[in-house]
Parts: sequence; structure tokens; C-alpha cells
Amino acid sequence: MTALITRDELKAALDSGAVTVVDALGGEYHAKQHLPGALPLAPGEVDERAAALLPDRSAAIVTYCSNPACANSGQVADRLTALGYTNVRK
Repeated sequence: MTALITRDELKAALDSGAVTVVDALGGEYHAKQHLPGALPLAPGEVDERAAALLPDRSAAIVTYCSNPACANSGQVADRLTALGYTNVRK
């Protein structure tokens, strides 16, 4: 299970530029609204696109989706971890 990040921790990481943010909804949802600088990566795209979007497997990565009930962020985070990413939170 992927560790959670608080809003305050995320804000501090964003302010310092020390995190890559991944929008786990991707596609049309990402096009309509996303956090500034967030990369789109839906669960079904992780295996195909992760290496190109996220080449540093030790970088801090935070996944998010639309609300706490949305499972996408956890699915993307878990898959990234399974692919060898070592600093993933949601």
C-alpha cells in the first residue's frame, strides 16, 4: 500500500520543486482541469508511459485523482512502485 501525503506536505514539496505530480485521471479529465505541472498518467497507461514520463525511479512522485473515493491514484502509485519507483506517495 502506498503512503499518503498530506496537503501541507504536498504544498511544501511543490513550493520547493522537490516533487513530480501525476494526475491519475489523465486524458480528457486532465485536459479540463489539473494541478499546474501535473503529468497525466491513467492506470491503464502506466506500463507503457511511465519510463518516458518519469525516467528517475528515485525521484519523489505524488499521484492524485478527483477525490478520496477515486481509486486511480492508488492504482497508479502501486503500479509505479511495482515497476521499481522508490519514492511514491498518493
